[in-house]
Amino acid sequence: MQILKNTLEIGLNKPVKLLHVTDSHIALADEYDDERKHQLAKRFSDPNREQYFYGHVAYAEQNCDLLVHTGDLIDFVSHANVEWAKKALKNDNIFFIAGNHDYSQYVGEAWEDNAYRMNSYMQMGYGLGVPMFFNSRIVGGINIVGIDNSYYLFEDWHLWRLRKEVEKGYPVILAFHDPLFEQSLYDRHYEEVPGGDCTYLVGCDEEHLLRYSEFRAVQQRPDRPTLAMIDYIKSEPRIRAILTGHLHFSFESMLTDTLVQYVTGGGYNGVAREITII
Repeated sequence: MQILKNTLEIGLNKPVKLLHVTDSHIALADEYDDERKHQLAKRFSDPNREQYFYGHVAYAEQNCDLLVHTGDLIDFVSHANVEWAKKALKNDNIFFIAGNHDYSQYVGEAWEDNAYRMNSYMQMGYGLGVPMFFNSRIVGGINIVGIDNSYYLFEDWHLWRLRKEVEKGYPVILAFHDPLFEQSLYDRHYEEVPGGDCTYLVGCDEEHLLRYSEFRAVQQRPDRPTLAMIDYIKSEPRIRAILTGHLHFSFESMLTDTLVQYVTGGGYNGVAREITII
């Protein structure tokens, strides 16, 4: 395993340690799954992915107050993946919010929107046994708030719920799958993926969308609720950090003078980030 380590100073009386894990991409299929899902499992399955996940869980239990998983726990919706995830997420030391693959039926076979999300959610038997769309937990004087932005958009109700969480008066650490646009992260993505057709960042303006393929520009163009949410996140002083994944590489940068965004690399590669908040 590779455990990155960061310290975030926000003025707590007692330190809180979080282990940020993301993009585990567990890929399993069993006798209840069709041939296409077996082919996906054969293509992407790797026993190291499960071993890394359980290694992260053990590390968090020994060293941290909470493991925060920001999505793509599973690679696609199969009977085997869903059953595995439901069992794994019974651990109360894991805080989870969904990513796009947690709803994906066959990985990229369809336009993914709310109807697609809800169809998968119902097929799972109403999700993975934990909140997938919006989640919050107070740990050691901070409020961890998870929001499902897995299709590059926020919704009006997300902003309403986030305001209610902020009103509780605790410092807020946000957790969601897709990172917010920031220039150095945008540039870094094209260094990591030369010739890529997009950066998978939330909130790109039209100038930055010019490099995108038409499909990706339509998919990731921010709408009014998304822009309103980003404005609120950047202007609310109680929001102190954002934990994200999706990009499969690690990066950290400041969205404002006081708001840091941590992107953590793929859990399927054994990467996690320990953040000590003081």
